[in-house]
Amino acid sequence: MPTKVFAPLPPVPDHPALEREILALWEDEKTFELLRDRNRGGPTFSFMDGPITANGPAGVQHLGRVLKDAFQRYKALRGFDQRYQNGFDCQGLWVEVEVEKALGLNSKRDIEEYGLAEFAARCKERVAHFSEMQTEQSKRLGMWMDWDNDYYTFSDTNIEYIWGFLKEVHGRGWLYKGHRSTQWCPRCGTSLSQHEQAGEENYIEMEHPSLYVRFPLLERGGEALVVWTTTPWTLPANVAAAVKPDAEYGRRENGDWVAVGRYPDETFVARLRGDELLGLTYRGPFDHFPAQEGVVHRVIPWDEVSLDEGTGIVHIAPGAGADDFELSRVHDLPVLMPIDEAGRMLPGYGELEGLSTTEVERPVIDDLRARDLLVEAGRVVHRYPICWRCKTPLVFRVVDDWFISVQEVRQPMLDANATVEWTPPQYGKRMDDWLRNMGDWNISRKRYFGLPLPLYPCGCGHLNVIGSRAELEERATAGLDGLHELHRPWIDDVTIRCESCGRDDVRRIVEVGDAWLDAGIVPFSTLGWKNPAWIEHGYATGAAAGLTGADLPDQAYWERWFPADWVTEMREQIRLWFYSQSFMSITLDGRSPYRQVLTYEKVYDEAGRPMHKSSGNMIELNEALERMGADVARWLFCEQQPSQPLRFGYHMADEVKRRLLTFWNSVSFFVTYANVDQFDPSAPAGELKPLDRWLVARTAQLVRKTTDAYERFWTPAVVQEFEAFVDDLSNWYIRRSRRRFWEGDATALRVLWDALTTAIQVISPVMPFLAEHLWRKLVSEDESVFLARWPEAADVDERLVAEVAAVRRVVELGRQARAASGLKLRQPLRRLVVAGADPAREHANEIADELRVRTVEFGDVDASELRVKPNLPVLGPKLGPLLRDVRAALQEGRFEPLDGGRFRVNGHVLEPDEVLVEHVGKEGWAVAADDGLTVALDTGLDDELLREGRVLDLIHTVNAMRREAGLDLTDRIRLWIPDEDLLAYADRIKEDTLAVSVEPGPLRLEKA
Repeated sequence: MPTKVFAPLPPVPDHPALEREILALWEDEKTFELLRDRNRGGPTFSFMDGPITANGPAGVQHLGRVLKDAFQRYKALRGFDQRYQNGFDCQGLWVEVEVEKALGLNSKRDIEEYGLAEFAARCKERVAHFSEMQTEQSKRLGMWMDWDNDYYTFSDTNIEYIWGFLKEVHGRGWLYKGHRSTQWCPRCGTSLSQHEQAGEENYIEMEHPSLYVRFPLLERGGEALVVWTTTPWTLPANVAAAVKPDAEYGRRENGDWVAVGRYPDETFVARLRGDELLGLTYRGPFDHFPAQEGVVHRVIPWDEVSLDEGTGIVHIAPGAGADDFELSRVHDLPVLMPIDEAGRMLPGYGELEGLSTTEVERPVIDDLRARDLLVEAGRVVHRYPICWRCKTPLVFRVVDDWFISVQEVRQPMLDANATVEWTPPQYGKRMDDWLRNMGDWNISRKRYFGLPLPLYPCGCGHLNVIGSRAELEERATAGLDGLHELHRPWIDDVTIRCESCGRDDVRRIVEVGDAWLDAGIVPFSTLGWKNPAWIEHGYATGAAAGLTGADLPDQAYWERWFPADWVTEMREQIRLWFYSQSFMSITLDGRSPYRQVLTYEKVYDEAGRPMHKSSGNMIELNEALERMGADVARWLFCEQQPSQPLRFGYHMADEVKRRLLTFWNSVSFFVTYANVDQFDPSAPAGELKPLDRWLVARTAQLVRKTTDAYERFWTPAVVQEFEAFVDDLSNWYIRRSRRRFWEGDATALRVLWDALTTAIQVISPVMPFLAEHLWRKLVSEDESVFLARWPEAADVDERLVAEVAAVRRVVELGRQARAASGLKLRQPLRRLVVAGADPAREHANEIADELRVRTVEFGDVDASELRVKPNLPVLGPKLGPLLRDVRAALQEGRFEPLDGGRFRVNGHVLEPDEVLVEHVGKEGWAVAADDGLTVALDTGLDDELLREGRVLDLIHTVNAMRREAGLDLTDRIRLWIPDEDLLAYADRIKEDTLAVSVEPGPLRLEKA
């Protein structure tokens, strides 16, 4: 067999450059296809991809995709057959709003004037453009997916599956039309659902008017109720004032009534309980408007009136607030709706007609002031909801929306969630909280490019719900000829026959569906639930035709792949995708659609601040990939705890590069010596030395621990174990074995090669590019690391691993002691005493060599003094004035050590957290201690030790001169040294500098 030649590595990796090379290599060799072919027919790992919105370039906030790829790569290395289907979200407000911006449209009227067909075309073009862009970005990130067979949620197939779901919920009696006050976006012109708006990101600090307004009482001349509002536009729709029945209210000298509890320092001329004010009537602030005709304004009770803000009397406008609307049902109040869907005042409101809710502020304030109804006008900053999509401040409107009742499905969803394994576990409890508190699902949106709700209400009172395109075609009476896809405006032209009365011109409602219906159905639509026969390209229908070649599988396929073994998305998807999937799955199948879930937090900048373009801290994904590289970006995401805000930035990236350089240098070190000695990895290893056996055991431990971490879907542990292993490999095995490598020890090279290649395999799912690059250098130029099987974990010699871990602790503390005493590491010392490290006893020679000491002794350390001080913040409150005497006793050494790190002083037993313990070396000793381990270095120096230190300094200097002279590793030299007393160490100097001769003279060297 020809001798293996390992290509040398440059000093540092160029991550972006080598990643582009690897991408080309994978493409040329069809590595992903080969991997899928190899695993086809193996055990299945079912992963369902949460669809990315094809509405713009992918950003660093989408780096959670690396987790999807990492665990799919790991499972592939274990031989699992997988689907690899990527998903795109394609319709709804997120697409519409961006298309509006691009076209310069500012309202629903603008869209309708532009034309719904043309608008739909622009939406589809945007999705096509950005789905292609996101695909290329995902490939650059290293994601392996079946890119030609993505699912697109606007496909007719996906829509039909949702229709079937809606027909099912209608059959169960869950679907209803609700008339209620709801959050409304005046810019988008639609209501929004609870799960869309529930996130903290959908609230911002805003400044609004703060008005205190009088409502003059009709039965009490000269007296008035005082209310507070931050929404002047709601005052013209006022119909009632609410008081807290059991609260006390007081009348000021000027006749104004307010809650006493809100103004405890004021003097009131009269006091009444709230229930004594009930039924009183008052003159409304805008009774002169036509909309107020016939309204009798009265005082009503409400237990929820807050005494923490305002006046303790609440202005009630049922047409402009959710709580207000519910009170109107209880107290039979009229409902005045002051604004249209664009947030402008309707006819009936006098000079305010046509003004926006913001434009209303000044005329309302001026009018109230002119009529002496304005007590005070100011400004207030408070948290206020904004549209999740366009960020417009929301208002409340009373509208008719379509809802799915959650009453019957709530408990089954809770029961199903109990079967799911959530990582981190606390997110499962968040899901429970959401399920317990969720309201009915508002599924309708008064928009255009979205799921057409298949609801056909007939004048006879019957609601026709269409469950599929086949049923639509069967029942249609007109409009089918123009129905080339299931979207507006084409679907709007289709009329059907009522199944109840036979009327043949029943039309669909104009609303479209909540986008989370689109994403929630994919465990059924993409897997072919209840589909009797496989249909080639059967998912590539409607708007998705030409964008994907995805098939529509059959029922047998669905049974094989449902439910998903694992899914992962950001935490906010608990109330969005995870929720909608669960809702639809429990309804249709009775089971959770996923078995395990990994959830993570949002991406922030390095300082922990949200990333925004306006803040100047936004990092574009393409820029990050080209500047730091995909592997580094992946590493940054994978190393952090998912339950904490995930930080991202270039300084952090530089730190990752620095840490990865240790592994890179370890490979480079191996390559250098392997080439010098013409190492052949196919040759069997010789007899293993103790250090070799340790590295073999440590490598087996790495495989075992990283395998466990991957199985727990926990990349932070993978990264932590890998970095700890690299530290052991570089700073212990390689450093301790340098002389063996100089001497061409084939066994040391073989053990190191095994360790390096195994480490590459276990880290490859996290950093696939660098792993592939190094694998090709060390193992095979022709075959990918991803076509190698996952390494099997051999038995671990736990005792040996523990011994060396103890040795490394001793060495680390010894170095600390040296540093504290000012003694450099190259200065030999006489003696080291170690206490508390029994497992390290058999490695005394290694410790001596590492710390440059003649002898190592294990036993009690008498070379230090124990100093104990009070931990004042803890002990002070406990002892009070007794602390002074205890402090003096500790300072004088009058204390008794007890078990468990406790001490008895002056009759008091002090716990470990109540004292500060320090080991201080006696004169002539340097001491360091940590967690039960103490080391003491004898710092005394004699002439012999000092001379040995000079020899080591000389060797260090000469080897530096070799590097500066550009000598190769194996080049021999002739050496001259100025200190003739060091010639007695000539053999040692020759051995460590590759000198053929050492002679007296000014310090210099030349190649032999």
